[in-house]
Amino acid sequence: MRDEEEATDGPPDPQLHPERSPGFGEEPVGLDDIEVDRDVTIGEASLEDLAASDTEPVEDEGVADLLTTLAGDDAVERRRAALALAEREYDGDESERVVRALSSAATTDDDDEVRQFAVEAVAKLGGAVAAKTAVHCTDDDDPWVRAEAVVALDRLDRVAHEETIVAALDDEHHAARRNALISLFKRRGEDALDELIEAAADPSERVREWAAHLLGGVDDERATETLTRLAADDDESDIVRKTAARAREVDAGSFRRQFSGALDERDRTLPGEDDLNRTPNL
Repeated sequence: MRDEEEATDGPPDPQLHPERSPGFGEEPVGLDDIEVDRDVTIGEASLEDLAASDTEPVEDEGVADLLTTLAGDDAVERRRAALALAEREYDGDESERVVRALSSAATTDDDDEVRQFAVEAVAKLGGAVAAKTAVHCTDDDDPWVRAEAVVALDRLDRVAHEETIVAALDDEHHAARRNALISLFKRRGEDALDELIEAAADPSERVREWAAHLLGGVDDERATETLTRLAADDDESDIVRKTAARAREVDAGSFRRQFSGALDERDRTLPGEDDLNRTPNL
């Protein structure tokens, strides 16, 4: 049986019910009348873009065909091929060929999301080339590639790559900082307290929200004081205050035991959220 206060998933937050959404029932005259308080990126994703992570259309394709697609002209198909290649099992030379193809895509493709999908895929296959690729991608120009690279390093070996992951706490983008913070908590547990307290004052609401969530796993007076301050701060966002209030009620030991294993999409969502929160172009 799982605890009610689940570390990685859980029942929907009643505060997320549509009728509690800001502006519910109102009829704004135009876009200027709509206020957005969250870290939101609005893009122009096509239906093809949204379906790029669905590998079912290519599940019967051979490895050679997928490698050809990965080097092709269609960016959406390259994204799908990268993920599909990570779902196969390989032997010997074939494995090396696939890993090197994914590494090349992760470091040289001109499409940001192909690089993001490729670094995710190569990390699932593992090995020295995958690790070198992920470290390289922590310096990528695109923030979502960098954020995914942190996840890749966590998956590969968060202990061996702790220094690189810690460096990502200073990344200019909130997603990379958030993923680094989660990985560091998985690595250090309560010994990540100093970093969690610092993240509780991060410029990004998203990072502060996660810092509050993770502080629930630290049985320390400073953690409690930080959560109490966040929960009572009238200048803080509603979601951070509520997350801090819930975190104060969590059993720290149970939280830490449940919050383990490789970083994946579920680890980057809070109770009541959707995995699509991690994608950049929605």
